[in-house]
Amino acid sequence: MELTTNSQHREGSVAKSIEEQTAKLPSDTFLWASIAAMGISLTLKLMGQKHTALFIGQWAAPFLLFGIYNKIVKTHGHDEEDKEDGKEQ
Repeated sequence: MELTTNSQHREGSVAKSIEEQTAKLPSDTFLWASIAAMGISLTLKLMGQKHTALFIGQWAAPFLLFGIYNKIVKTHGHDEEDKEDGKEQ
């Protein structure tokens, strides 16, 4: 399978700044944050705080998605076109 690229679209400066900052975090940070959210949610549920437990428990999936994004940024970085053009900072 061949990957196709669109040379008209490039990564924005805000996205590049976010990538540079998130790449500094260890990938397992997001995994531990997700596990912590589940544990806190369970504790709140056992304490009878149902709505707060549901609210905190819903944080687990976004934390895992942030971890996936972090891993992708670390392995692929900015757009390949920026690397080829020498615009990588």
